[in-house]
Amino acid sequence: MTEKQYGGASSFGLKSKAKKMEAKTKDLNTSKNLEIRNSDNTSSLTNDELEKLKKAGKIAKQVVEYAKAIIKPNMPLLEIAEKIEDKIIELGAKPAFPVNLSVNEIAAHATPAFNDQELARDLLKVDIGVHIDGHIADTAITLDLSNSDVNKKLIEAAEKALSEAINIVKLGSKINEIGGTIEKVITSLGFEPIRNLSGHKIEKHNVHAGVTIPNFDNKQNKQIEEGVYAIEPFSTNGLGNVRDGKLSGIYHLENPRSVRDNFAREVLEFITEEYKTLPFCSRWIHKKFGTRGLLALRQIESAGLLHHYAQLIETGKGKVAQAEHTVILTEKEKIITTV
Repeated sequence: MTEKQYGGASSFGLKSKAKKMEAKTKDLNTSKNLEIRNSDNTSSLTNDELEKLKKAGKIAKQVVEYAKAIIKPNMPLLEIAEKIEDKIIELGAKPAFPVNLSVNEIAAHATPAFNDQELARDLLKVDIGVHIDGHIADTAITLDLSNSDVNKKLIEAAEKALSEAINIVKLGSKINEIGGTIEKVITSLGFEPIRNLSGHKIEKHNVHAGVTIPNFDNKQNKQIEEGVYAIEPFSTNGLGNVRDGKLSGIYHLENPRSVRDNFAREVLEFITEEYKTLPFCSRWIHKKFGTRGLLALRQIESAGLLHHYAQLIETGKGKVAQAEHTVILTEKEKIITTV
């Protein structure tokens, strides 16, 4: 699940805001069991963490193959999302975020509502997150559902850029070199990378952990440290930027406070325990609590406790393709968990 850049801030808000939330979270950990780590502190992964990350990646790979097998033109997006999320659970993990099913110029952050009627068509991006006890694998593919030459070439550009970026990434790599590689591959094939979408560091229960991996040479020579990273190029025949579209129905808990209404508090407690700070969607709340749960969700959002993601739309309405894998970098090895 990608991260949008706003000149130093992300779709998750400013870093200072994140630090304030972390301080609040520490105060509430005993009662709320929220887990947020300071992304500036890098620590070695334990054997147990590595095994869970590898298992999450293996399951993510299986789910991608399952998605490729079941998705057909004109299949309801709601059916696709539910089948993919059910498959993750069947294989012994949980979704790290609602499956993103983004069509054509919608680059990311689209997931079906509980009553959605939209059908799969044309250029469909399938962004899948898997977690085991908060240890996350993040992967994405793009499918051509209309047998289009343009679609095929856009997919080739994103996939080739991902392959080249993974080949060069290692401990100590400079992020601008990775971004420059992605940019060079995509532009050489006649397309543009989306410059305000990026890959990202991943930590426990935290899909976007501060460090971003650009899709172009951003001239920043910061070196990559030990950790888990999602690399996700986006190619487009548009202008190479995204803007916010309509709200997606995808949320994450941003300010861990309470609410006054008893039922809304019950829903909030479920969100806190079940998802912690991972993204979730209104569809999941409806499945658990029915229509009343959606009303409670609005109350929780109105109280300022949630971040509500907007769909991300290519500014020139160009088509967008995405490819993504998760990589673990340690002093000893590089592990691509989702291949």
